Amino acid sequence: MNLILLGAANPETGRVIRAVERSQPNWRVLGFVDNDPVKKGTQFLGYPVFGGFEMLDDLVRDDVYFVNLITGSTRARFETSRYLAGRGCRFANLVHPSVDLTMTEMGVGNYIQEGVIIQAEARIGNNSSIHIGALIAHEVTIGHSVFVAHGCSISGKAKIGDGTFVGTHATIIPEVRVGKWATIGAGAVVIRDVPDYATVVGNPARVIKVSEAVYAHGDIFEVLQPCY
Repeated sequence: MNLILLGAANPETGRVIRAVERSQPNWRVLGFVDNDPVKKGTQFLGYPVFGGFEMLDDLVRDDVYFVNLITGSTRARFETSRYLAGRGCRFANLVHPSVDLTMTEMGVGNYIQEGVIIQAEARIGNNSSIHIGALIAHEVTIGHSVFVAHGCSISGKAKIGDGTFVGTHATIIPEVRVGKWATIGAGAVVIRDVPDYATVVGNPARVIKVSEAVYAHGDIFEVLQPCY
């Protein structure tokens, strides 16, 4: 499989790439796309940075797949991946080989780092990212374009809505429903349902603001519907 990665920034990606290449010899990274003009024509982790979106006409082929590495903003992750999908890019998953995906379901365009535990019957949508050491317990549902930071614990049967950002070492107890495009603060302990577009912090987590609705969902392949 030939892969192009969006976002030449995090050196940890290099370790994930090398681990996958060792376990799957026919899998290879061609290089990076990054919209920072300073990076165009440089090398990152030993791979070429082709340039930004202006290079897509030269890069999109039937045998090339893309993965988005942007994680600082779920909105930016969604918007950039949706743009790639609109340009005809195909998506693959970049998953560290230490992650056991037996009895799980996953869409495409996901980036999962080392040491993540995903238990049986967990479901992950498209274009989400889960960082090192996170626990996704049994029967958890992770929506589209979600980011789960390192060290998070999401307990059994919890549901995480599209576009949600789960901060470092946050804890979500069993069967809690987190709405779409929510923000869970670092270290928050979520013991009750979280509304759509809400930001929660603390232990126990409390709502500190509800943002204006921008997107109705986070699936990069679906037509956007207006927010009401």
